[in-house]
Amino acid sequence: MNILIVKTSSLGDIIHTLPALTDAKKYDPTIQFDWVVEENFAEIPLWHPHVRQVIPFAWRRWRKNMWATWREQALQNFYHRLRSQSYDLIIDAQGLVKSGLVTFLAKGVRCGLDYPSARESWASWLYQKKVKVLFEQHAITRARQLFASALDYDCPQDSPDYAIRSHFLPAVSSEQNEPYILFIHGTTWKTKEWAESYWIALAHRCVAEGWAVKIPWGNNIERERAERIAAIHDHIQVLPKSSLSMLGKWLLQAKAAVAVDTGIAHLAAALSVPTLSLYGPTDPDRTGALGEHQVHIRNKSDMNSISVDEVFEKLQQFPLKTRIIDA
Repeated sequence: MNILIVKTSSLGDIIHTLPALTDAKKYDPTIQFDWVVEENFAEIPLWHPHVRQVIPFAWRRWRKNMWATWREQALQNFYHRLRSQSYDLIIDAQGLVKSGLVTFLAKGVRCGLDYPSARESWASWLYQKKVKVLFEQHAITRARQLFASALDYDCPQDSPDYAIRSHFLPAVSSEQNEPYILFIHGTTWKTKEWAESYWIALAHRCVAEGWAVKIPWGNNIERERAERIAAIHDHIQVLPKSSLSMLGKWLLQAKAAVAVDTGIAHLAAALSVPTLSLYGPTDPDRTGALGEHQVHIRNKSDMNSISVDEVFEKLQQFPLKTRIIDA
C-alpha cells in the first residue's frame, strides 16, 4: 500500500505527525510512505524508518519570486514528480487550503479533515474522503486519529512512538563526554520568549549546582544571546551552528533540557530527553511537547511571570543529583 503524506511545515507540526506513521505501520506492515514537505525540513521525515522518499515543496522560496520560479520550471518539476506515481491514499495532515491543493495535484484518493475539523475549513472541499476529528485535543492525538480513520483501524491509546531515536543512536559518541543540560532559548514568537536575564540567572544556578550547560542557536540574535549567557562561566558552551540532525545528536547526549515553545523542544520529546518546557500564550494541552520525561510550566498571561526559582526547582527533580563539574 502506497501512501502520500502532505505535511509541509513546521518543525513541531512535522514531528507531531510521526507517531501516526508508527501506528499505521503496525496496522499494515506493507505500507510505504512518501511525504511532501517544505525543503528546509526535508531531512525530518526520513528519520522515520517507514518513510521511503521525500518530495521537497519549496513554496516559501518560490512565492518570493514567482516569475523566476516559473522561468526555472520549479513548479512544473514539482508537479511532474508529484504525479510520477499513483497512491492508494493521499493524506493531508496539515488541514490548510495550500496543502489541500497539493493533494489535488497528486494521483490517488484524497483524504483529509472534514469542514469542522480542519484548520482551514475550506480545505475539506478538496478531499474525496473526509474524516471528523475533535479539535480540542492534542495535535498528536488528532494526527493519530486522522490516520486511523483514513486507513480504517482502531486508534491506539498508548503513548506516542515517534520511532526516530534509533536514527540518531549511531551518531552518538560512546566516549564519556562531560554531561550537560541544554538551554533551548530561541523561538520565532516574541510572546514565547523567556527573558535573557532569566536565562542568565538560571545558568548561574546550574553551574553553582555543578551542572555544565550547552546552548544552541539558529540566527545571529540567538547566537549573541547565547554568547552573553555563556560569558558567565567557562562550563557554559555556545554550540556551533548546527543542522537539525546535529541538534538531534546534541539533544540525545544531554542529561536534560530547558526549552521555550519551539520546534527543537518537540524534537527533544521525540527523543525522550528529559525536558522542562516553558509556555505562555500557547496551550501545552493542545500543542505541547508530548512524550516520556516531559514537564510543562505555563503562565498564559506572561511568560516572564515564570520565575527562575520555579524552573530551577522543577529542573532539580530530573535525574541530575550527581555533580558534573567543580563549580
